[in-house]
Amino acid sequence: MKTLIIYVSIHHGNTEKIAKAIASVLEADMSKPAEVDASYVCNYDLIGFGSGIYFGKHHPSLFSLVHRLPSQNGKGAFIFSTSGLRRIRLIHDFNKPLRHRLLAKGFRILGEFNCRGWDTYPIWVKPFGGINKGKPGEKEVKEAELFALSLKKSFHPSSTH
Repeated sequence: MKTLIIYVSIHHGNTEKIAKAIASVLEADMSKPAEVDASYVCNYDLIGFGSGIYFGKHHPSLFSLVHRLPSQNGKGAFIFSTSGLRRIRLIHDFNKPLRHRLLAKGFRILGEFNCRGWDTYPIWVKPFGGINKGKPGEKEVKEAELFALSLKKSFHPSSTH
């Protein structure tokens, strides 16, 4: 299974740490959205999309890349993120906007992963000095590796591409 992980990690390296953990298990290539040519994606069986969460959703550069992609006809994909706040599916589902865009492009979403990350957004700095210092830590990295292992065990390429 040839895998590409496309990720954005800006402030504290939270998402890059998780992307590397997933990539090590899946033996995946890693790239930033700006470095990915849309036609290049067709060379992979499974694509991971991830970033920190900014104002409730993934980084805009991921959305821009997905917009440029041709229809994927059932190609496997997964979503991952790091966030200062805990993801609660019915209250603030960080993955929903990206999931919606990927499904519209014809991807099959095979899994989603989120963990807490060190966040120094201004609202958290003054009263608390930031939140989740030290996250993602060893526990979250292990959870990301287990997530990747579950993808590896359950992945079956689509017969439509």
